[in-house]
Amino acid sequence: MPENKDYLTHEETLGTIQISEDVVASIATSTALEVEGVGGLLSTNMSDYLGGKEMEGDAIVVNLFIMLRYGFAVAEVAEKVQTAVFSALEGMTGFAVKAVNVHVGGITFD
Repeated sequence: MPENKDYLTHEETLGTIQISEDVVASIATSTALEVEGVGGLLSTNMSDYLGGKEMEGDAIVVNLFIMLRYGFAVAEVAEKVQTAVFSALEGMTGFAVKAVNVHVGGITFD
C-alpha cells in the first residue's frame, strides 16, 4: 500500500479507494462533538484534530484531543467517543478502524 500524506488508500478487487485525511478528520471530529460531555476539541486547525491520522496495515488509527465538560465522568465520555467515532468511521469510509485513542486535555465549564 503506497504511503501518502493527503490520502488514506485501500486496495479493493475493483480498484483503489482513496479518502482524504481531511474527510477522516471531519467524520471523527463532528462525531466526537456530538457525544454528550464533550466540550470541544483542543485544536483550531481541522487537520490537527486527529493527532495521528494514519493507516496501520489496512486499518485507521486516530488520536482525538478533547475537552471534557465539567461534571461528566472522564472514562464514560471517552468510551462513548471511542464507540461513536469507531462506528462512524467504519460505516462511512468502509475502512477497518484499529484504534480510536482519546486524550482528555482539559475541562470546560459551560
